[in-house]
Amino acid sequence: MYLLSRVKEYLDKQNVPYAHHVHRTAYTAQEVAAEEHIPGKMMAKTVIVKFGDQLAMIVLPASGRLDLEAVRRVVGNKEARLASELEFTGAFPDCDVGAMPPFGNLYGIPVYVDSVLAQDDEIAFNAGTHQDSIHMKYADFSRLVKPSVGSLSAALHEVERIS
Repeated sequence: MYLLSRVKEYLDKQNVPYAHHVHRTAYTAQEVAAEEHIPGKMMAKTVIVKFGDQLAMIVLPASGRLDLEAVRRVVGNKEARLASELEFTGAFPDCDVGAMPPFGNLYGIPVYVDSVLAQDDEIAFNAGTHQDSIHMKYADFSRLVKPSVGSLSAALHEVERIS
């Protein structure tokens, strides 16, 4: 089943209100946030890490960057590293690469959410494609996914060129 349908069916069965948005193709979470006219701290991006043979889903705000040392502390594994595309694409056969929604529970993958996202009332995320997103209450997302929450990102800073 195509992932967007699967996620919507899952949310409907759980009686969770959500909004499905269709937008122009956007490949980064920051681009999706701009298309959706929402702040980057509300738009989630999914990063896949690996520790040993296990994959884990790290969910960060679009406006943040992964702090791998913080992830290692939160997951309690010094070996945690970014997974290569080859290591995780088979785990999400119904998704466009880079458009995985933060529902690792649907794939048997643990989910870790950055505390910045957990502080917001709402969360938005890719819904399996680079043209679809879902907006929903963070409390509903947390209840369904049951993620571990911790400080996992550092703020992105613009680099100014000195001429």
